[in-house]
Amino acid sequence: MDINMAEAKNPVLGQDFLTWLWFKSEKSGWLFKLPDGGEVNVYLEQKISVRGGEGDDAETATVSGPHAQFAEARLGVKSGKRVDRALIRFEQDGETWTVTVKADDFTLNALRTPKMETRSEEGEDPDAKVLEKLYLIEKCAGFFDALYTQFLNARLGQAWQGELSDFAEWLKEGV
Repeated sequence: MDINMAEAKNPVLGQDFLTWLWFKSEKSGWLFKLPDGGEVNVYLEQKISVRGGEGDDAETATVSGPHAQFAEARLGVKSGKRVDRALIRFEQDGETWTVTVKADDFTLNALRTPKMETRSEEGEDPDAKVLEKLYLIEKCAGFFDALYTQFLNARLGQAWQGELSDFAEWLKEGV
């Protein structure tokens, strides 16, 4: 098997990222700094799945609800499970994106961009709406990339032990 293919099928890093994102968003007041100096609010909401074990022993728990507190998912994380799939909401400058992220392969599903005017004005470039939509999709992917970079910097840096300590405290607080 190709080493890149093997890494792509290893869900551990993706699960660690989504678990870290859940923890970090709550600990940081849902606010993250971006490399360009901007900020984005990040919420894990409405639906989250945690998975533990491998193969035939794998167990998954999915928690959903419009105002879910994810107590059962947090119990799953306490017992060793990790976030496997999450609905993430990004907010910036009054605009909202939602996307479901799958940890196994970082698939972005059900991406919703901010609403945009669909009617074209007379004389407007017919490609303008398509370009605006692509810009909004690219912006969401940029948020995701920036957060994943922050995770990798933390995960591979010397401050990781401190993150683990904060994570352990966060787990105690929530349930």
